[in-house]
Amino acid sequence: MTVKVISIESHIVNVPYTRTEVSSIVNRSGVTSLVIKLTTDTGLVGWGEACSGADVLSISAAVDAMFPFVRNRSPWDSADIRNDVFLRGLWALRVSTGNYAWAALDMALWDLCGKEANLPVYKLLGGAVQQEVDYFFYLTHGSIADIEMQCAEGMAAGYETYYLKTGINLQDELEMVAAIRKAIGPNNRIRLDSNGAWSLQDAPSHLRKFEPFMIDFIEQPVREHPTSLMRDLRTKVSIPLAANEGLWSEADATRLIMERVADVYTFSPYWVGSLEKFQKVAYVAEVMGSKVCRHTHGELGIAATAFHHASLTIPNLVLGNQQTAAHMQGDILVDAIPIANSPKWGIPEGVGLGIEVDQSALNDAAKRFELEGQYLPYGKI
Repeated sequence: MTVKVISIESHIVNVPYTRTEVSSIVNRSGVTSLVIKLTTDTGLVGWGEACSGADVLSISAAVDAMFPFVRNRSPWDSADIRNDVFLRGLWALRVSTGNYAWAALDMALWDLCGKEANLPVYKLLGGAVQQEVDYFFYLTHGSIADIEMQCAEGMAAGYETYYLKTGINLQDELEMVAAIRKAIGPNNRIRLDSNGAWSLQDAPSHLRKFEPFMIDFIEQPVREHPTSLMRDLRTKVSIPLAANEGLWSEADATRLIMERVADVYTFSPYWVGSLEKFQKVAYVAEVMGSKVCRHTHGELGIAATAFHHASLTIPNLVLGNQQTAAHMQGDILVDAIPIANSPKWGIPEGVGLGIEVDQSALNDAAKRFELEGQYLPYGKI
């Protein structure tokens, strides 16, 4: 008898950061996520986590609207269910919201399949081609003394890649990057991300000022549209470029990879909508001779674990993938995920996603959302 999904339970939760995340477009004090629990007629439970995006209530409503397509169907039919959701359910007309919401259902369905098959999700995705994935250390803006302290913390934990937002104040950022290079030595990596803050006219001169500090790559120094901006900039600078903004969907990401707008493509299953599509788009980048960096939207342990399973199957993954787990004030899992304390994450144990949700922590995080509301990307206004 085929197992069927019969119910869904949803919780909107808040987990704060230890430090406020600040960039040229973001001012956020923590992660708000929609956590879902799918249950089958045989009692199996699958967990998923949706990206909150601009408005978590709209994501929650989208999941509710999608669930009738999931109810009474086998988790093994997830690709067919997704087609129904996006075509018959018309979510193809609202792709970004649809992908953010469907990603939670998708990872919960994979979790159920793994549990029924008694296999981890990465094996269902074809098996690991990486024995571990390496993650970066996310630096936040501060005084030189503060930057030095953050770097010392990262070095003590064994991180080899350090990431800083740029595009806010060039002179301050040059001084911070100089301090980072001095603190981490010549052999570790520095990554920058300007979130499209610079013009094509200014970006080449700005990047030349960063060249002495041996930048591994810079993410989205100019706007994503028109795509000629990134392509033109690649001919003007020696620092490798990563695309991030503009990879808003499977179609967008595939098109930009084929147009060779960057050296590295930074995206996640949230943007393309599923673990399998993340894998498939990464393979397109591999065919085109490019690397993939797993992007973070700020996620809790459920999504981070699901993304890690998929990342293990990607051959062209960079060292120093993105994470915020090391900067969270807790999580909603019984056991902390490895990257809460370390840059390395190996092969997960257990079946499905291999996680156990801490019901007490989940309840506390849900109460925090009720009291505080969403951690908006732009802070309080």
